[in-house]
Amino acid sequence: MTLDTEMPSAEATATARRALSPSRAGDFMTCPLLFRFRVIDKLPERPSAAAARGTVVHAVLERLYDLPPGERTLARAVELVDPEWQRLAEAEPGLEALFEGDDAVARDSWLTAAHDLLATYFRLEDPNRLEPAERELYVETSLDSGLVLRGYVDRLDVAPDGDVRIVDYKTGTAPSELFEAKAMFQMRFYALVLWHQLGRIPRLLQLMYLGNGEVLRYQPDEHDLRATERKILALWQAIERAIERGEFRPRASRLCDWCDHRALCPEFGGTPPPLPETIALTDVADALAEVPNPHSSAADI
Repeated sequence: MTLDTEMPSAEATATARRALSPSRAGDFMTCPLLFRFRVIDKLPERPSAAAARGTVVHAVLERLYDLPPGERTLARAVELVDPEWQRLAEAEPGLEALFEGDDAVARDSWLTAAHDLLATYFRLEDPNRLEPAERELYVETSLDSGLVLRGYVDRLDVAPDGDVRIVDYKTGTAPSELFEAKAMFQMRFYALVLWHQLGRIPRLLQLMYLGNGEVLRYQPDEHDLRATERKILALWQAIERAIERGEFRPRASRLCDWCDHRALCPEFGGTPPPLPETIALTDVADALAEVPNPHSSAADI
């Protein structure tokens, strides 16, 4: 099985004006106003210790499979944490503010939590018994409508008979049953892209929640993925309408407690910054299609 894992050229990206990533799709589904703040206003957000830790753990789990079977131990994984943190901090200088004043206690607590997440991973599966086909795989496809879908898959496992398993690591805790469908949307998004790329439906979608050691598994079928495509196309149409009309309504939820933009949200007595007089889809195309680098603290965790 061969996949084109290279990022598109700058020229190809410039011509893909109608593109969507699961991150931006998730923003709009969570709250259209949050989508606006990130895609149109491009408001800065504070560095997050949890996001940075998640990025480091993702990087460690990717690097772990560079080691030969037998050497993929928890001790070796823990050894990789500090180098990966240093690499991330050098790439994103703003993260240094997380431990201002050389706060050794906070940094040690942060490292311990990262070690605990890795320990949970090793309780869930033995990496010495696995040989992933791909890690941090960039995937992209164009639907018949012309909409381009793109994103990063944490891990792709391929069985000898060609069956594909998509694996995604989450460093938080598993959602309640009420939010499971939303959690699986990203995985169905990836499954749809890979179905288009490979010509076969992935056999299994697996979400590994390292925060509490739960694993969600789902077997998609053609009906599921066609329904996912219809949902994505409807979502895209809603995004287009919102941009054309300049209407991005807030949607309050428990996630508001962690939003950096509460002070600007009408739900909390705030006022958003004024929108440009005219907004064209082409003006925000790059932000719409943006896929966070898997080794950036902005990546999904």
